[in-house]
Amino acid sequence: MKLLMRLALLGFAMTCLTAQADPYQDTVDTFKSSPQVVHFFQSAYGYAIFPTIGKGGIGIGGAHGKGRVFRNGQMTGDTTMTQLTIGFQLGGQAFSEIIFFENKRSFDDFTQGNFEFSAQASAVAITASANAKMGTTGMAAGASGVSDKAGSQTAVYNAGMAVFTHAKGGLMYEAALGGQKFTYKPVQ
Repeated sequence: MKLLMRLALLGFAMTCLTAQADPYQDTVDTFKSSPQVVHFFQSAYGYAIFPTIGKGGIGIGGAHGKGRVFRNGQMTGDTTMTQLTIGFQLGGQAFSEIIFFENKRSFDDFTQGNFEFSAQASAVAITASANAKMGTTGMAAGASGVSDKAGSQTAVYNAGMAVFTHAKGGLMYEAALGGQKFTYKPVQ
């Protein structure tokens, strides 16, 4: 078990050590390259972006990442995401996450200090080829999906928020329950 955890941590560390000039802008560019996401940048009141969230577990798991919150293209504060999961899970992975706020109310709800997504919420996962699929994969979030005429999934706001994830690396098997908790600290 210790060997598996060390391998998961090593994979996560290698992903984190990848040199990037601006990890926030690189992550925004990745999400903007997806047709599922690009229109949210044009219509959202604001968004929170997490360049790298590390996740790992053996039975009990956790995830953590640091991010920034933006409104009208300006950074308004820093945020952190912490997740605890319980259930069948093994491995580690790194992913990026973006949360779009549909309006001032959803933005204010998130930036009040402590915000939490339930275990039943879901995220739309984009892939390198910019396709989308629905899934919970233990990453609780607040987006919903509906089928378009071609039968593929498209994202819509749910409770004023839409969440997308992008896998960066690692391997994790899980059938676990857990929610994400966020903190927010405004720019001074």
